[in-house]
Amino acid sequence: MAHTGELSERERQVLEAVIHSYVETAEPAGSRTLSRRFALGISPATIRNTMSDLEEKGYLFHPHTSSGRVPTDKAYRTYVDSLMRVDSVSHEEQRTLANEIRGDGSAIETILRRAAQSLGVLTQELGVALGPRLGRATLRQVELVRMSAERILMVLGLTGGAVRTVFVEVPGVIADAALIEVTIVLNERLAGLTLEQVSTTLAARLRDVQATPGSVELLNIFVQEGEQVFGRAVEPLETVVFGQASLLAEKPEFASGERMRQLIQLTETRQQLATVLGARPGANGVSIVIGNEHGDPRLEPFTVVTAEYSAGSLSGVIGVIGPTRMPYDKVIALVGHTSRLVSDLLC
Repeated sequence: MAHTGELSERERQVLEAVIHSYVETAEPAGSRTLSRRFALGISPATIRNTMSDLEEKGYLFHPHTSSGRVPTDKAYRTYVDSLMRVDSVSHEEQRTLANEIRGDGSAIETILRRAAQSLGVLTQELGVALGPRLGRATLRQVELVRMSAERILMVLGLTGGAVRTVFVEVPGVIADAALIEVTIVLNERLAGLTLEQVSTTLAARLRDVQATPGSVELLNIFVQEGEQVFGRAVEPLETVVFGQASLLAEKPEFASGERMRQLIQLTETRQQLATVLGARPGANGVSIVIGNEHGDPRLEPFTVVTAEYSAGSLSGVIGVIGPTRMPYDKVIALVGHTSRLVSDLLC
C-alpha cells in the first residue's frame, strides 16, 4: 500500500490532477495541460518539476511516445486511499438501478444477472457478480436418493429455501434399509449446523455412531470423504455472472484487441475469478484491487471493485472489472449502492 506521508501537499495536488486528467482523456498529462485545466496556483515549470519528483517516487511513468505522464498502480492506490472523494449516486441512477434490478422474477440468479448488467451499463465497465457463498447456510434436512447401483444423490435443504445436490459415489448397491438409516443419522447429527461446520467436523460427529452392519459401509464413506463431499456443496450457487463485456470495447485500453482477448480469457476462467471476487471488503465495505496488487500477471491490466451483498444468512459479492484507468469515485459509489439494493431485494 502506498504511503502518502512521503508526498508534499503540492505533490498530492499535482498527482490528483494527473489522475483526473488521465481518467477523463486517456491521454498522458503534460504540465501545460494541467496548468490550463486545474487551478493549481503554480506555473507549468513547477508542475513539470513536481511531476518529475512523482515519477522518481514511483507514482507516474513516462510513455516513450509522449512528453506527458501516466499514473502507476501505486498512484491509483494512493488516490483511492487518501485523495479521492467518493461521489454520491444521483437520484436518476438510483431509480435506474432499482427499476432494472427489480424487474420480473425473484430468483437469486436472475437478480444478480440484472444487477451486473445494470451496474456495468452505468459504470461503462464489465459488471460481475458472485453467487452466495453457502458456507454459512444452515442445513435443515438431508435426503439420500439412489440414482444407480454406484451413485447416490444427496439432497441438502438449506435455510431460506435453497437446495444443493451432490453426487456420492458408492462401491456397490446399498440396501434401502441402509439408505434410510444413514439418512436418519445424518439428519440427527447435522441438522442445524452450517455447511462449513459440517464439512470440517463431519468425521468427528459420525465416528461414534452405532450403525447396523448393512449401514456401516455407507456411513464410512461419509466419515472418510465427508469433507470433500460437503465441500462441493459450499461452492457458490452460480460461480460468476457477467454483464456486457462489449461495454469495454470502446475504451482506448482495448483498442488493440490484445487487452480485450485478455479480458475474454479472464471471463472464461470462472473459478479463478470467483477467488478474485471473493476478496475481503475494505473501507466502506468496498474491495478495490488494482493492477499488480492481484499478484497474477493475467490480472495486472485490470482493477476489480466489489462490495458484499447479503441474502438472509448467505452472502456474495457484486462489482465491476475494468482497466486500471477508471473513475474510481463514481464506480465505488455505484458498486456500494448496488450491493445494498441487491441485499434489500434478497432479504
